[in-house]
Amino acid sequence: SEAEITRLAGFCGLSERAFIQQFARLRPDRRGLALMDKPNGECVFLDGENCAVQPVKPQQCSDFPNLWNFPGFEQTCRAVPKLVSKEEHRRLVRAATGREA
Repeated sequence: SEAEITRLAGFCGLSERAFIQQFARLRPDRRGLALMDKPNGECVFLDGENCAVQPVKPQQCSDFPNLWNFPGFEQTCRAVPKLVSKEEHRRLVRAATGREA
C-alpha cells in the first residue's frame, strides 16, 4: 500500500521513488507492487534469519506464513511444523491474527 511504501522508504532513508526502484517489483497480476526477491528467492530484506525492516514490515510479511495461500498449505502450518487439519489451521490463524483464513 502507499502507506507501507512511505513507512518503508522513511525507515530505509530513501525517497518513495528510490525505494520503489530499489526494492519493489510489479506483481504478476499487474495490480500493485510487491517486494523484490533476492536471486536465491529470499526476501530482499531478509538478513540472515532476521528481517531488516521488522519495525515497519508490510502486511504481506505480517501475514506470513498463516495467510499465504499456495497448494497444500492448508495441510501444513509452517508456524507450527506439523500436519494440521483445515479446521485446526483456521483456528491457529484466527488465534494468531484475529482474522479468518
